[in-house]
Amino acid sequence: MYLASVERPAVGRADRTKRIAGTVLALGTVSLITDVSSEMVSAILPLYLIAGLGLSPAVYGLIDGLYTGATALLRLVGGYVADRARRRKTVAGLGYGLSALMKFGLLAAGTSVPWLSAAIVADRAGKGLRTAPRDALITLATPDGQLGRAFGVHRAMDTAGAFAGPLVALAVLAASGQAYDSVFVVSGCIALIGVLVLVLFVRDHRAPRPASTTVSLGAAFALLRRRPIRMLLTGAVLLGLSTIGDGFVYLLLQRRESIATGWFPLLAVGTSLAYLLLAMPLGNLADRIGRAPVVLGGYAALLAVYLTLGSGLGGPLAVVVILFLYGVYYAATDGVLMALAGPLLPAELRTTGLALVQTGQALAYLVSSVLFGLAWQRWDASGAVHAFTLFAALALPVSALLLRNARDH
Repeated sequence: MYLASVERPAVGRADRTKRIAGTVLALGTVSLITDVSSEMVSAILPLYLIAGLGLSPAVYGLIDGLYTGATALLRLVGGYVADRARRRKTVAGLGYGLSALMKFGLLAAGTSVPWLSAAIVADRAGKGLRTAPRDALITLATPDGQLGRAFGVHRAMDTAGAFAGPLVALAVLAASGQAYDSVFVVSGCIALIGVLVLVLFVRDHRAPRPASTTVSLGAAFALLRRRPIRMLLTGAVLLGLSTIGDGFVYLLLQRRESIATGWFPLLAVGTSLAYLLLAMPLGNLADRIGRAPVVLGGYAALLAVYLTLGSGLGGPLAVVVILFLYGVYYAATDGVLMALAGPLLPAELRTTGLALVQTGQALAYLVSSVLFGLAWQRWDASGAVHAFTLFAALALPVSALLLRNARDH
């Protein structure tokens, strides 16, 4: 009932300017439920693949890269179709539904690495389809000057699910005698609830279908001829190349600190807690001081994570510092980058443009994850961390120059 009522007009002018759109809150609820499901799997997947199935770091790096990067084309397809048909909710719903079904696909795959990889890629294909339409619905329901706050609220709700997911996974593992299959089943059932909430409570942004010349493949590619968008995309890709991924960060911590496998999912909980606490404050800060500085500050926090991992410092305090800084990185970059991109894009191609930025980062992540896995196998974990620390230190100032040329709001 609450989700259905939040769209009612506010009485006063101050309320109209301060309240969060019902679309944002409804999508936040869907993301919260879906992230409980997703993080249940993500929290155990690195350990399951490496400790359970005995995969090498290089093979895990390939699978981890595919997990995020191989669905890049579908992001663009989903974004373009959503803009063309003006059915952003429908496209997002297909993505959420596919991801939910693939949780059961992981169960059916058993210990077969090719089938596990296929299920993982299909799961991320669902994420690829849904992310740009979902973020476009947020931008279309929110005034430009409040986008940082709106994305902060959405990402905070999303991260509440990410915080709960590993805890639910721990509870399921404890109740099932450490049976990974039970995690996949419970995760799939929770994901289906998220799809139901989307269908019942999220309102689409309806508008007349655009003229073919307004939303076309030519118009989509023409976005790259706009200098601010080109600068933003280049900077986002460069920053994405410096990202090694959650699974590797947590595996490095687990091995360095000899953390028991049963406690491994709690590493993701620590990051999610910091993200949850900081998403809204950093979103508000981005609206006040500019979104590019906040995004760059997030990647500076990521660089600090690498420096701490490579420093040899150990103990509980080092673990807390790393997880906190990793949460800062996510809170300052995830939604804020979309808030930075949104006003640069025409409304009729908003979903396509956001998908373009997300695709660039996804492809960059695919490359960086594979390279980090190969570097780990070639030089050991310490050598791989030092190499990526150097690259991140070089990429940050270059990206700062590029994002400065992208018009901030």
